[in-house]
Amino acid sequence: MAVFVALGAFLMTLAGGWVAQRVTDRRHLVLGFAGGLMLGVVGLDLLPEAMEAAGTPVFGVPAALLLFVGGFLVAHLVEELLAVRQVAHGASGERVPQVGLTAAAAMVGHSLMDGIALGAAFQVSGAMGVAVALAVISHDFADGFNTYTLTSLYGNARRKALLMLFAAALAPVVGAATTLLFTLPEELLGGYLGFFGGALLYLAAAEILPEAHHTHPARSTLLCTIGGVGFIWLVVGIAE
Repeated sequence: MAVFVALGAFLMTLAGGWVAQRVTDRRHLVLGFAGGLMLGVVGLDLLPEAMEAAGTPVFGVPAALLLFVGGFLVAHLVEELLAVRQVAHGASGERVPQVGLTAAAAMVGHSLMDGIALGAAFQVSGAMGVAVALAVISHDFADGFNTYTLTSLYGNARRKALLMLFAAALAPVVGAATTLLFTLPEELLGGYLGFFGGALLYLAAAEILPEAHHTHPARSTLLCTIGGVGFIWLVVGIAE
């Protein structure tokens, strides 16, 4: 059942990527909406789940929050290291394609964990499996949208963006299938969600939203960002 439901996530991820590549003439609106989706996913979905699953304090701070901050710092460090390498090769001032590929790879990893979470939920009960399935399938549209946007934003060819999109779409199916072989500890899943949430927040705050407002500081862009957050809030509310 988990693998069958994951096929819905596969199709929804592709749908998100298709929408992202079809609205190139409204790029600032796409980026604004993507930033809102990423902010909503982090604040309303990933972090609350991480706190619930891996909230054991470490020197007075919940482990999930430590990993959240760690994910933010690692994303910043990776971008800085790649940027320094690019400058050393005489490409100062240009966006670094590897950053986009790294970010997209993180989205693929997140989609893989979505599938694992889906399979684990069905291991607990059918009701829990349905609830998680609704959340996964709904927000995988945002995953596909963001995977294509992140890859192409940094100057990667359309072929690479489509390849990463397909990998992100296939990942939930693979993740759900692996749960037929093992049971994932809840604390490990929660720790991953916290770490990934920090990395995703960095990308939204430091890259996606500034780019969206750089050339088009329009009210419509801000409304798209708010709409992205609102969409994730609606998805989370329905899932609950």
